[in-house]
Amino acid sequence: MAQKPTTKPDLPPYFNIDPEQAASKLSKPIDTARFAKAAAFAMRGRDDLAKRGYAPDGAKRLRKFSTWEVCKYLIPVNPAHLRRVLRQNPDLPQGEGEGGSKWFTLEEILTLRDHFAEEGAKDKEYRAWRPEGLPAKVVAVANFKGGVGKTSTCAHLAMSAALDGYKVLVIDLDSQGSMTSIMGGKVEDEWQTVFPMLARDYALKLVEENRIREAAGQTPYQLDETLTAALEVSPRNLVQKTHWPNIDLIGAQLNLYWAEFQVPVWRMQMRQWALWDALMNALEEGGMLDDYDIVLLDTPPALGYLTINALSAADILLVPLGASFLEFDSTGRFFDMIYSTFASIEEGENRARRSGGLPEMRFEWDAVRALVTRFDAGQQTDLANVIQAYFGDFMTTYRQEVTAMVGQAGEMVSGIYETDYRDFNRDTYVRGRETFDRTWAEVKEVILGTWWRDLQMAQAESGTEQEVAE
Repeated sequence: MAQKPTTKPDLPPYFNIDPEQAASKLSKPIDTARFAKAAAFAMRGRDDLAKRGYAPDGAKRLRKFSTWEVCKYLIPVNPAHLRRVLRQNPDLPQGEGEGGSKWFTLEEILTLRDHFAEEGAKDKEYRAWRPEGLPAKVVAVANFKGGVGKTSTCAHLAMSAALDGYKVLVIDLDSQGSMTSIMGGKVEDEWQTVFPMLARDYALKLVEENRIREAAGQTPYQLDETLTAALEVSPRNLVQKTHWPNIDLIGAQLNLYWAEFQVPVWRMQMRQWALWDALMNALEEGGMLDDYDIVLLDTPPALGYLTINALSAADILLVPLGASFLEFDSTGRFFDMIYSTFASIEEGENRARRSGGLPEMRFEWDAVRALVTRFDAGQQTDLANVIQAYFGDFMTTYRQEVTAMVGQAGEMVSGIYETDYRDFNRDTYVRGRETFDRTWAEVKEVILGTWWRDLQMAQAESGTEQEVAE
């Protein structure tokens, strides 16, 4: 009887690799010039991909919104009532299109919102609440773990707030510039980023210190070309308009990363400079906290000097993370780094303040929320519950579910709110939009709560001052 041939079992692909064949597949050793070539190709590809969300003329424009969207998501009115109001008020924006379904720009929707706020039912919220006399709320989105959805979360929060009627300033602090791409920003060099804001703050401190040194007969510090130029930069001039009528941007590009090297050099030259206050000082000096309702800071995936400035400036800190062990572990270490960094600053500053008889300083945040992103309820519920238990009141209640619509919008370098629901079936659009609507609802609740608390404190202080005056 013939013997059956024996078949060798399939081996894993990492067995029996021939070194000679492997060497034949290699290119010549890579020199630095090859990186320049790769970067040039990537830049061309980046521009091609980014323009998928642009109009044919190269500009990025916000789509229009249908009567259905206006009445379901933006203004709490019945479609029939909206049509009746438009017929009775021909001076109001009438929208575009035939029949009952009209399409409106966001500028037109904001005008309609103002009309209903003045003329509509008094028990309905046509305009989002914003206390007069209080500054904008600064919200930093940060985590030193990459890929957790910081930029996506920040961008959608900006869009959500804008659709709610708030005026928003987005500041991109990440030299990768992803937020700048989403917002259609154009940034030529570091002088169109926050870099001159930081340089200006340091230069102003040098000028102030030089007055003291000259009065004492000491040699003044020298201001180099960069610092001299920064003194001429107005923070307002760094702001650019976006395709959203009520979202402005201070963008980022690769050269912004040099701030991470320059800031510590300045600090070493003059230890009195509070480098962590530079961004907030610039926002206050530029009047931006009065010009806007909400300032959103998109940070790089590192606890460097730019992130430290963002955390110091923030009233509210949002920390996105995925429901995985590594991201939970990394986020815990991020909180530990925040503690050690800012506690160290407090200790050093207060030691000097105590010796000078000055009041002590401390860092404080109105609220901190960790937000689970890219959540898959079928696979990650148990681990998400564990994360929720350990982080406790730091956590948001809602977990931002991953949807096919998120990925499709990302391919077009756009947010979900910029995507026309007619590109999906309506149920898919509603589910995808709900992901970010519910996130915004929780963040908005925190913002309104902190504003309300600030308002009560301001009124109490005003009452105390009045009693003292009497």
